[in-house]
Amino acid sequence: MKVFITGASSGIGQALALEYANRYKNEKTFIGLIARRSEHLQNLQIALQAQPNITCQIYAVDVRDHDALARAAASFIEQHGTPDVVIANAGVSSGTLTEQQEDIAAFQAVMDINVMGLVHTFQPFIGAMRKAGGGQLVGIASVAGIRGLPGAGAYSASKAAAIAYLESLRVEMLHHHIAVTTIAPGYIRTPMTDINTYNMPFLMDVNVAARKFVTAIEQKRRFVVIPWQMGWVARLMRLIPPMLWDLLAKNAPHKPRIDVE
Repeated sequence: MKVFITGASSGIGQALALEYANRYKNEKTFIGLIARRSEHLQNLQIALQAQPNITCQIYAVDVRDHDALARAAASFIEQHGTPDVVIANAGVSSGTLTEQQEDIAAFQAVMDINVMGLVHTFQPFIGAMRKAGGGQLVGIASVAGIRGLPGAGAYSASKAAAIAYLESLRVEMLHHHIAVTTIAPGYIRTPMTDINTYNMPFLMDVNVAARKFVTAIEQKRRFVVIPWQMGWVARLMRLIPPMLWDLLAKNAPHKPRIDVE
């Protein structure tokens, strides 16, 4: 098994790396990890390589830097071969208000990381996967991309764009036998959700979520919402007419505004 994961220094990305190492501990497994925080990657690398069959390669890279990510991808392919699975997990969340000029930078950062980060992650691997005869690309979206939420314009927009982009990519890749999976999580207990001050229904532990994510990836699901309860919420959200949605959502709690680098 060969898997490459971005946003791996904490939260869902870290949990996915640990889940793959545990699930494939009885076979030779190569794991490539991308994140900006090298010290967190180094600690995770040590933990993963404590298992005899696991080889872990780490790269301190910002997914907004296409050239650096392409070099990391080329390095991984040269050393370990084409990945079976590439997971574009890197993402940021921040409350934003269009009326606030100081939030313009946050809008830009959220869109660059959450949307262009997907493109930058997948692009260097597609050619190699085509030559190898197949592979799988996985993008982490969010239920927040189903409908626009007040105070979360950047985040909702970025995840809506991610969902649409991944669907376009899935259809494109059918000709090349490359599967594309979109995972739309609900509330997962991570540092990203720890800052939320409002109630989070169906909140799921990150390690439980990682197990369900990997199972969905192995099943080559096209689109999946995790946990399943949020899947029904998402279906309902799609059906609500705009006038009713406005009445229901206008007083919803806002996502905290934080600095996004």
